[in-house]
Amino acid sequence: MSGLLKRSGQVFTQVVSDMKSSRLILLIHRKVKPDSVVCPDGYGSHDVLGIRSFHHRRINPPERFAVGKTPINGIENFWNQAKRVLRKYKGIKREFFPLFLKEWEFRFNYGSPRRQLNTLLSWGGI
Repeated sequence: MSGLLKRSGQVFTQVVSDMKSSRLILLIHRKVKPDSVVCPDGYGSHDVLGIRSFHHRRINPPERFAVGKTPINGIENFWNQAKRVLRKYKGIKREFFPLFLKEWEFRFNYGSPRRQLNTLLSWGGI
């Protein structure tokens, strides 16, 4: 799994087969504008981000959850909420996990049930 949190609070998630640098770079280049500030955790495959077209601020979560005004609590909050919902269902079948992840991404990004409904209605042209 991989997740990106924009400064606006919007989350993008994707299930990836591995966390190799080459796969992550493709994903990040599709979703992140050049010259953006990227704040990865201490995962080794994130090392290549510093030499690409991004401003790079590494955060090591066990040591601290922010560097100056660069928190990672938002993405951690998303993963914790998703795990809590999964526990309620006592897990789900592996084949349905990408659907669960995208549903939870939608719920996280569109907040209250009223806002979610209004978004779905507008998308459906209703």
